[in-house]
Amino acid sequence: MSMKKRVKFVKSKMTRAQRVRGSLFAISVFILIIVYWLAAFYGTEWLYTHFNKRPSEVIVQLINCVSGIFLWGMTMAFLGRFFRSQQMKFFQTMIHAIRSMSRGDFNVSVDNNPHNGPFVELVDSINNMAVELGQLEKMRQEFISNVSHEIQSPLTSISGFSRALQNEQITPEERKHYLEIIEAESTRLSKLSDNLLKLSSLESQHHPFEPKSYRLDKQIRNHILACEPQWVEKNIEMDIELEAVTLTADEDLMSQVWTNLIHNAIKFTPSGGTIGVHVTSSGEEVVIRISNNGACILEEDLPHIFERFYKADKSRNRTSGGNGLGLSIVKKIIDMHQGFISIDSGPDEKTTFTVRFSLPK
Repeated sequence: MSMKKRVKFVKSKMTRAQRVRGSLFAISVFILIIVYWLAAFYGTEWLYTHFNKRPSEVIVQLINCVSGIFLWGMTMAFLGRFFRSQQMKFFQTMIHAIRSMSRGDFNVSVDNNPHNGPFVELVDSINNMAVELGQLEKMRQEFISNVSHEIQSPLTSISGFSRALQNEQITPEERKHYLEIIEAESTRLSKLSDNLLKLSSLESQHHPFEPKSYRLDKQIRNHILACEPQWVEKNIEMDIELEAVTLTADEDLMSQVWTNLIHNAIKFTPSGGTIGVHVTSSGEEVVIRISNNGACILEEDLPHIFERFYKADKSRNRTSGGNGLGLSIVKKIIDMHQGFISIDSGPDEKTTFTVRFSLPK
């Protein structure tokens, strides 16, 4: 049951319980008034009989009223003290939970039930906040761990090969090879830093966002042509069908989407393979499909493919210089445009990224 449904369900139960308790309380008050009045009446009558002295009828009625009010007040004071003590315990529990969260302990939960009255939603909000803060803390720790790992790996390589270059006995070929590795690892560090800055800027909600109308098919065609040296080098066949479509979006941000998706397709397509790029429009939406053949992505990896630093094939991504941030950037940009992206990778060794955008009517 979702949090909103649970709160609604608890509120419904609370309303019914409050009506029942209200009725019982009214009946109890009425009975208590009668009992106190009778107790005051018979108590004073016993005193009058015991001392064999009875005042005037007006004084008798006045003494009965004062006695009944006194008994009622004593009872209310006792009940008030009892319920105030229970309420303080409830508030102390919530204060303890909030203090625990302020110290970074998010494994807290405040028991909730309809007897909490108007505080049911407050307790649910505290429990929900603890869960969400716990998830954020877990993501933060994973992010720090992943960044540290991604930075440490190239730094270790650069440090190791720099020491190797100090050996005067290495051959020119070995020296050239070591320098190429150092350059590649430096480039990977630079890309990692650039992607981290891009992702941080996109998630800050302060990144410039300037949508305008432009020809989507021409933009994608230009990106395909810009990547021609890479797919020609691998002898990849390009299957291209681009329907003329005008899209309203931030052209610079969308360029990053197509660059990432097309580079990924080239990177993971074997030599002599095929890449398909298709753009179709139904009038209500435009659909872009970028597919490539090669090793498929495992089913258990598909739900995580857009997560930061996630790599379905660690070794393949490592050798190709990936850092697991490209698809996270793609997903964020598409979300900013209220679009949708999905991935399908089946046993036919074909992986397809599908991007959808709504078109203005």
